[in-house]
Amino acid sequence: MQCLGATQSRMSRHMQVLRTAGLVAARRDAQWVRYRLNPAMPAPARRLLDAALGLPSPAAERIAA
Repeated sequence: MQCLGATQSRMSRHMQVLRTAGLVAARRDAQWVRYRLNPAMPAPARRLLDAALGLPSPAAERIAA
């Protein structure tokens, strides 16, 4: 939240949008909700997300290895 300069309520609202879109999965840990990229995300959506974030694609990593 500090890095983005956002309030907790704003981050919660945005994370809920990402959950609804199926991009992230969440689990409750006491009072906290832990988020991660959804492992069930379809491969085309994951490639698109990786490209938007500037992450190397798995195919590019195999070629580089």
